[in-house]
Amino acid sequence: MSETSPHGTVAYDIVDNVAWVKFNRPEKRNCMSPTLNREMMDLLDALEFRDDVGVLVLSGEGTSWSAGMDLKEYFRENEAKGLGATRGAQREAYGWWRRLRWYQKPTIAMVNGWCFGGGYGPLFGCDLAFAADEATFGLSEINWGILPGGGATKVAVELLPFRKAMYHAMMGENIDGKTAAEWGLVNESIPLAGLKDRVAAVAAVLLQKNPVALKATKDAVRRVGEMTYDNAEDYLIRAQEAANSFDSEGRKEGIKQFIDDKTYKPGLGAYDKNRKAD
Repeated sequence: MSETSPHGTVAYDIVDNVAWVKFNRPEKRNCMSPTLNREMMDLLDALEFRDDVGVLVLSGEGTSWSAGMDLKEYFRENEAKGLGATRGAQREAYGWWRRLRWYQKPTIAMVNGWCFGGGYGPLFGCDLAFAADEATFGLSEINWGILPGGGATKVAVELLPFRKAMYHAMMGENIDGKTAAEWGLVNESIPLAGLKDRVAAVAAVLLQKNPVALKATKDAVRRVGEMTYDNAEDYLIRAQEAANSFDSEGRKEGIKQFIDDKTYKPGLGAYDKNRKAD
C-alpha cells in the first residue's frame, strides 16, 4: 500500500531500499500544481537521508509521467494574484527540480507515459532516465504562443544535439519513447510491460556501489560540463580527495578486495561494500 502526501498529490513506496515516488494526479495527467511542488519538496527532504533509501525512482500514476504545469492552478490563478505569486510558484517548482539535480541518492526517471513542457525539469533533474516505448514527449508551448520556459529549453539544449533541440522546440511535434532514446532525452526505451523491471535492475546495481563515490560522481558529471578541461581536472582532484577523506575506509576496502583478496574485478562489478577494511 502506497503512502501519500497530506494532499495526496504525491505517493511513494519503499521496497528493498528503493523509494518508488509517483506524481499522483492521474486525472490531470500528473500536471504539476503549486501544492504538488510543495509536497514533492517535503517528500524529497524526508527521504534524502533515510537509511532504508538508497535509490529514488520518480514515475507517474496512471498513463502519464507528467504533462507539465497545471495551466489553471500554476499559471492562471497565480497570474491573477500578481507577479509575487507567480515568482513564488516558480521558486517552489524550480526548487525541487534543483534538489533532484544535486540529490544525495541516485535518482532515476521512469517515464511511463506523457512527458511535456515543465516535465522536462524533473526529467533532467534525475541522474538516469528510462522511458516506455509508448511514452510521448513534447514541447508544445510553441503551439499556444509561448516559448518552452521553466528550464525546458535549457534541458533540450543540454540533452539534445543543436539541430534536434531547435527542431523539437520550434515545431511542437511529439516524439515517442524510442525517438527520445535515439535523441538522448533518456538512456533507454523499453516496452511499457518491462519498464519497471528494467528500472529495478538498474537500481539494484546502483545499490551495490559505494554511496559516497556515487554522490561524488553524480556531482562531478554535472559540474565539469560547464568547466574548461584544466578547471575540471583541478575540480576532480579536489573532489576525489574530499571523497577519500569522508570515506577512507570504503576506498581501502575496495582496494584490498581487488589487490589482496582478489575477490572482484572493477571492470566486472563493484566491491562488497558490506565488508569492513581491516
